[in-house]
Amino acid sequence: MLYWLANLSDGGDFFNLFRYITFRAGGAFFTALIFGFLFGRPLITVLRRKQGKGQPIRDDGPATHFAKAGTPTMGGLLILSALLFSTLLWARLDEAYVWIVLGVTYGYAAIGFADDYAKVTKQNTKGVSGRKRMALGLALAAVAATLAALVHPPELAWQLALPVFKDALVNLGFFFIPFAMFVIVGAANAVNLTDGLDGLAIMPVMIAAAALGAIAYVVGRADFTQYLGVHFVPGTGELFVFTAALIGGGLGFLWYNAPPAAVFMGDTGSLALGGALGAIAVCTKHELVLGVVGGLFVVEALSVIIQVGYFKATGKRVFLMAPIHHHFEKKGWAEPQIVIRFWIIALILALIGLATLKVR
Repeated sequence: MLYWLANLSDGGDFFNLFRYITFRAGGAFFTALIFGFLFGRPLITVLRRKQGKGQPIRDDGPATHFAKAGTPTMGGLLILSALLFSTLLWARLDEAYVWIVLGVTYGYAAIGFADDYAKVTKQNTKGVSGRKRMALGLALAAVAATLAALVHPPELAWQLALPVFKDALVNLGFFFIPFAMFVIVGAANAVNLTDGLDGLAIMPVMIAAAALGAIAYVVGRADFTQYLGVHFVPGTGELFVFTAALIGGGLGFLWYNAPPAAVFMGDTGSLALGGALGAIAVCTKHELVLGVVGGLFVVEALSVIIQVGYFKATGKRVFLMAPIHHHFEKKGWAEPQIVIRFWIIALILALIGLATLKVR
């Protein structure tokens, strides 16, 4: 919205700053951060009063988690409110990619909210059935994937860009849609599985968002893409503003989610933020790089798939408990130790993912 103030500029005054994505990204970050600090405590108070007993705790989970009983959930509302306000204020609203990512983010937020609401009101950990959540998630992803393919430049539409290899494209044709759906749905559910310890999910989400934001900024500039040998996707630079707002809102949330958490993100936040990461990767044609940048989420999801599959086949378990962060809890690792080490891993993977921009 504030971008249009640039129209008041003659090219040399203050309003000209609003033409620059970097300036608006900085504004988006600080707006979302301040929003989180201002409204975090009032939101937690409301959630605690409305939810009573808070998020139900799994009976078969680590014993240390029972001390968290009564902690309110749906804290993702704080991030999503800050993100929406800041993005609408600072981003260019005439760029289709912004609306595609916003649509995925808040569509998945609605699914997560329904799941959290069912858990809190019924006081059990089941919530909305997995089939319903998956069906709705796939429908949203299908719409987003189709729109992204239609908005992409003709030479990139329906194509899979391969990292590291210069100008390498694989024509997926119609199969681009199910592939992109897999990326978006997979990212949403992987982040959801990772959100099991205080502060565990939000920092890796912010790290991945920072990496994807940098990628979006680069691929949205013809001069950078020509120099680096990556594909030019005009308009994606505005997603840098979105990711900056996400990081600001995430930091505001982390202030209250740091151990011991005063509020949990809930499916409201984790599904939405994971879906956002997947949608950005699809829009920027960096779907495969997301697997590296968000490698921590991939490992968490794989640990569940391996555990379930192996147990069904043999009746035995590979891990003491899945997702894998619970495995380390069962082995005696302290919660802050797991969280900080996973943050370090997420940062390393994000840097490796960013390196693919230069390695050609």
